[in-house]
Amino acid sequence: MGFGTALEDRSQVAFLAKEESLSESDRPGEPKEDESLLDRVRAGDVSAFERLYELHGARMKSVAANLLGNPADAEDAVQETFLKVYRGAAAFRGTARLSTWIYRVLVNACYDMMRRKRRRPVEVVGETAPGTEAAEFLAPVSDHPLRLSLEASVRDLEPRRRSAFVLYAVEGFTHREIGEILGVPEGTSKALLFEARRDLQRRLSTAPRREVSP
Repeated sequence: MGFGTALEDRSQVAFLAKEESLSESDRPGEPKEDESLLDRVRAGDVSAFERLYELHGARMKSVAANLLGNPADAEDAVQETFLKVYRGAAAFRGTARLSTWIYRVLVNACYDMMRRKRRRPVEVVGETAPGTEAAEFLAPVSDHPLRLSLEASVRDLEPRRRSAFVLYAVEGFTHREIGEILGVPEGTSKALLFEARRDLQRRLSTAPRREVSP
């Protein structure tokens, strides 16, 4: 889960309460190919569907991994999303942008996976300690303690707040896009981000200090 190397040089977390410096126009946008690709997908063009995956797959895996904290779960969520997109392309009528719809399906797939995992008992295999796989994926052993604490705190956020934080602060979506993805007004996206940052500040300010190994 990459929050950027700048975290390693910060001794406090006031940056969480600030808006990012990127303007709306500087943030990632939608590939211009999407609309024409959708028409081809509806017509059964497999190469168009593969192109959609090329355009969005890597970012979708990043979003899912940051929401779920596990690479295998993220891969499953992305595969489930593209299956739903393929099956639902014919019914998509353009009330939202195609990319917005894709990420909405992805976030909902992640929520479904979170709910399933909460209902399913944790299964420990062999000598692997619980959470080891997620910890190894999210950060290397040598990573900075502040980054590790931040990533752990993000995983503990309420799901919608976690989504708003990941989509905005990590993935670079605008509040308008996040509102469309989460199905909430733009103002609610801003409120969720504010609440997420407030929660993260509180968690990080009370987290025990960890010494950095030489």
